[in-house]
Amino acid sequence: MKIFQREQRSLFGEILDWMLTPLLLLWPVSLALTWLVAQSIAGKPFDRALEYNAQAIAQLVAVQGGRVVFNLPQPAREILRADDSDHVYYQVLGARGELLSGDRDLPLPPEDEIPVLGETLLRDADMRGMEVRVAYTWVKLDLPGSRPALVQVAETREKRSVLATEIIKGVMLPQLVILPLAVLLVWLALVRGIKPLSELEERIRARKPDDLSPLDEKVVPLEVAPLVSSVNDLLTRLKGSIATQKRFLADAAHQLKTPLAGLRMQADLAQREGSSAEELKQSLKQIGRSSMRATHTVNQLLALARAESSGKALVRQPCDLAALAVEAVRDTVPRAMEKHLDLGYDGEEPGAAAVKLQGNPTLLKEMIRNLLDNAVNYTPSSPQHPGVVTVHVLADPFGGAIVLQVEDTGPGIPEAERELVFQPFYRSLGTNVDGSGLGLPIVLEIARQHDATIEIGDTRPGHVPPGTRVTVRFAGGEASEPGVEAAQAAL
Repeated sequence: MKIFQREQRSLFGEILDWMLTPLLLLWPVSLALTWLVAQSIAGKPFDRALEYNAQAIAQLVAVQGGRVVFNLPQPAREILRADDSDHVYYQVLGARGELLSGDRDLPLPPEDEIPVLGETLLRDADMRGMEVRVAYTWVKLDLPGSRPALVQVAETREKRSVLATEIIKGVMLPQLVILPLAVLLVWLALVRGIKPLSELEERIRARKPDDLSPLDEKVVPLEVAPLVSSVNDLLTRLKGSIATQKRFLADAAHQLKTPLAGLRMQADLAQREGSSAEELKQSLKQIGRSSMRATHTVNQLLALARAESSGKALVRQPCDLAALAVEAVRDTVPRAMEKHLDLGYDGEEPGAAAVKLQGNPTLLKEMIRNLLDNAVNYTPSSPQHPGVVTVHVLADPFGGAIVLQVEDTGPGIPEAERELVFQPFYRSLGTNVDGSGLGLPIVLEIARQHDATIEIGDTRPGHVPPGTRVTVRFAGGEASEPGVEAAQAAL
C-alpha cells in the first residue's frame, strides 16, 4: 500500500512511502497490543482483592455439632457489598452442595475439575448476563468422608475496563502527539538526505554543453557513487564517440579535397573550347580515376569509423579465421590477375578447430582484405617477374595463439617507419601507389578490438627487395602441433 500515489516515480516519495507506511500500519497494531497488556495489568490488583476476599470468607466456614455452619457478620456483609462501580457476589456451599450463604445462581466450577484444597483459583464466568471474574477455593471440613466446602467470590469487570482505558489513554495520547512529530522529522531527514542529489543535479545543469569531463565521485554519497561512475563511463565513451566523429569529418574533408579538386579541374578542361576528342577522352579518364579514388577513400574512412566505434559493443561469435582468409583471398584474385601477381593461401585448412576464435567475422574479414589490398598495391609485378603475395593462418600450440600472416615480395617498410604507417593518412615516401593511408590504421583498430597484437617485419631479411610480412597474433588459440610444423616448414 502506498500512502502517496504519483504518476511519475519519485525517489523522495518512494523512501517516504516505505518509511511511513509501516509506521502508520503498526500504530493500530500497537494500540491493540497495548489494550491487551493494559487489560492484564488492570486485572491483577482486582484479582488479588478477590482472592483475599475468598480466603477471608473461607476462614468463616466451620463444623459445629457434626454439621457445616457459616456465619458472616453484618458489617462484613456490608463491606463486601459496598462497591460503587461493580456488583459483588459470593456463595458458600456445604459438603453436600447445599447453599449455606450468598447467591444461589453463581456459576459453579467445571464439573471435571478436581478440587484443590487450600488454593485460591480464578476464572471468568457470566452472571445474570454480565461478565464476572470469580475467585474460588475449596475448604477442608472435619467430617469423615465428606466433600470439601466451596467458597466463591465474584465481581463484574467495570473497574477493570475503566482502569485499562485510563492506561490506554496514558500511553496512546502521547503517541498521537509524537506520531506527527515523527512524520515531520522523517520528512526533514529525507530532505537533508537527498540534498547531495540536488546538488549533483545543479552541478550537471551548470555545465557547458561541450563539457564532458568526469563528475567528482568523492563529493557524492557512497550509495550514489556507482551511478556517478556509470555516468562518467558514459561521458568518456560519448567524448570518444564525438572525437571520432570530428576526426572522421576532418579526415574526410582533408582526403576528399584533392580528388574533388581534380574532378573540377578535369571538368573545366573538358569544357574548354577547341578541345580535341583525345583531350576530352583523357579528361574523362582522369575524372573516372579521381572518382574511384574518392570512392575508395570514403569506403576506407567508413571502415575506420566502424572499427573505432565498435568499442565494448563488439558482437563476438565463433569465427573460422582460415575460412575468412580463404574468402578474402578469393575476393582479391581478380585484382591480383590484373597485376600478374602470384596470390595464394598456405596454412590450416578451413574448419580446423585450432584456428577458431571468438570475434566479429565482418571486421576480421575487413582486416584481412586491407592487408591484402596493401600487399597487392605495393608489390611490383610483371608477366616476366611476377610478385608473390601469400596469406598464412597458423596455430601456435606453445604460445596458445592463432597467427595470421600476410607476406609480399614488395619493397618492404623501413624499420624507422613501421610505427608511423599505423597513423591515419601516413604513406611511405618514394611510392607512387594510389592510396588513402588508412588501410593499416583500420587493421590496427580491428586487431585492438580483438585483443590482438601486430608486428611488421621483412619477408626475406637480407634480400633486395626484402618484402613485407605483417603478423597479427590472436591470444587464446588452440592448435595442433603437426599443423603448425607443416606451416612453419612451408615458410
